[in-house]
Parts: sequence; C-alpha cells; structure tokens
Amino acid sequence: MPSADLVIARPEGLYCPPGDFYIDPWRPVDRAVITHAHSDHARVGHGHYLAHVHSAGTLRARLGDITLQTLPYGEAIVHRGVRLSLHPAGHVLGSAQVRLEHEGRVWVASGDYKTEPDGTCTPFEPVPCDTFITESTFGLPIYRWPAQATLFAEIDAWWRANAAQGRASVLLCYAFGKAQRILHGVDAGIGPIVVHGAIAPLNAVYRAAGVALPPTLRVADPGVDAALLRRALVLAPPSAAGTPWMRRFGQYSDAFASGWMQLRGTRRRRGVDRGFVMSDHADWPGLQQAIAATGAERVFVTHGSVAVMVRWLSESGLEARAFQTEYGDEDMEGEGSARSPDPGLPAEDEGEISGGGATAVP
Repeated sequence: MPSADLVIARPEGLYCPPGDFYIDPWRPVDRAVITHAHSDHARVGHGHYLAHVHSAGTLRARLGDITLQTLPYGEAIVHRGVRLSLHPAGHVLGSAQVRLEHEGRVWVASGDYKTEPDGTCTPFEPVPCDTFITESTFGLPIYRWPAQATLFAEIDAWWRANAAQGRASVLLCYAFGKAQRILHGVDAGIGPIVVHGAIAPLNAVYRAAGVALPPTLRVADPGVDAALLRRALVLAPPSAAGTPWMRRFGQYSDAFASGWMQLRGTRRRRGVDRGFVMSDHADWPGLQQAIAATGAERVFVTHGSVAVMVRWLSESGLEARAFQTEYGDEDMEGEGSARSPDPGLPAEDEGEISGGGATAVP
C-alpha cells in the first residue's frame, strides 16, 4: 500500500497530490474543493471550484462569476484516479465532508461540522475512513451545547419579556447559518421579525433550498414603525453593533448568539445584555463522537484547540497530528478580516444579493 499521504499541507492550503487539487485553500489555486461557503473556507481567485449543490447560491453571491461544479451528497466523481464524493457535515446549508479514495486508502476532510441536527441543513453523517481531518474550534471539555429545545425556549422567553416591556430584542448573530437557525427555531407567533440587510439575501438562499423560515421584514419596509419595532425580534450581524442602523430601535435589549458565550468573559467584552450559547460547530462531546464514528486510526487536527485535541486523541490510542491552516471562526464574525462584512456591500444595510448556481463540466 502506498505510504505517501493522500492530503498534505502546503502554503496554499490542504493539497491532494494524486488528484492535484486543494481542499478549502486560502491562496489562489487552479482547482479547489470547497466544504462550505463561509469566507475563510471559500475564497476568491481559484480557477475551478467544486462544492455541494446547495452551496452554489451563497458561493456565487460572495465570490461572483466563478467556474463552479456542483455535486449532490453521495455522488462520486473520479479525478486523476482519486474517487471524490461529498457527505453531509451539518454545519450550514451545503456544508460537506470530502471523502477521498485512492489505491486502497480512504481519507475524509470534514471542514467544519456540527453533530446535532438543527432543521436548516442536512444532518451530519459519519463517513468511515482510515484517516480523518477534523476541526477543533471548540475542542475543550468546557464546551457543551444546550439542547436545541432548551436554547430556543431561552431565546423565546427573552424576546417575549422584552416585547411585554415595549422594547425591541436585538440578537446579534452571524449572517450565514446562525441567523437562519434562529429564524427556523424561534416562536414566530411572539411578534414580528426584522432582519438586517446582510441577512435577508442569505434567507432567500435557504428558502430556495426548501428550508422553512418565517416571514421577515426590513426596517425600510412599509408599515415598519416604532410601535412594531418595540415588539420585534431583530437579527443583525455583530458588525452592526454601534452603527447608526441600530439607533432605529430606540431603547432595546441586545444579546449575542455564539458558542463563545459559554465563557462569561466573552459576553462582558461584547457588552450585551444577554448571551445565548449557540454554535454551528461540534462541541467537545460532539467532536469525540464524530471522530470515533469514523473508525479512523489516524486523525489530523486543524484550527481551534489543536494541541488539546491531539493530546486527547493520542492518549486514546490514535495516531494524531496537526495541520497548520488559516481558517477562522465565523462565531467571531466582525473580529477579523476573514469575518468582515462582504466586500462591496454597504456597512449599515447591505443590499440584496441574488442567488443561483450552475454545474460546470468536470
């Protein structure tokens, strides 16, 4: 059996030598396989993109006129002798794990993933493999997410209490993935829901894919007045905090939805009234369960708490190593360049972005 690794780290990103392509490269390359459309994994400048069909709308909206080939989950193609297929990652709409098979070896690159189903994307499926490449964004034992029902009961109670007191409930959340999970999970009967302009076009992509989301309004829509806003749930990206756009809501209560809200210090630094522990990444038990379910004997760990995860895996009897990558974390959107608002869109109230997609010839 060949001894060379099926995926190696290069300055451009994670590279498959026999297939001559990269997975989520952070520098321009000829051929890129994209696990999902968050901006640290899907970057501009590649010659050819391959992604799941449900990523097409967001990829084209963010990257423009790209050469894009799409695949449904489970359908395999063969490129330069490498059999490649995409499998559900449960992270956001269209997120995928990349399965590579070549000369008897099977590797899976997970991208970002979440193990608990949330109703807005195809749930995570473990893919048996010899070698598994895993994220470790929340790879510490402290990170354990509340059940979906518990989380949304807390958000609904906060919104209902604010509405009863006549003040808007402004919930800061990442525009792609997190906002749609909130929309799908809250009780829309409590009151109207208003979304920032950065979120509205992404909602359209989800609705086009068949994800059920309640009706939403924009602050400039007819009939949106002060009385309505005092009962509203307002979803906005973190970058909207402190902008003139926020002044429209008068006396409001604000909150932040992020896995980092598990840490009280993060909430204090954010300066919000409330923090909701909510992430589109696997928590510590989820990471453990996902890795074990693959049956992999070797695991490469990427961004996050890499050293802790490598040590835990090694102590569990697995061969574990680290891959150095340039991936970020969308839970901290607005904190760094990889998570800044999309270029070309006004900061206060981003305009509509059209979706769409196409399949290129392999």
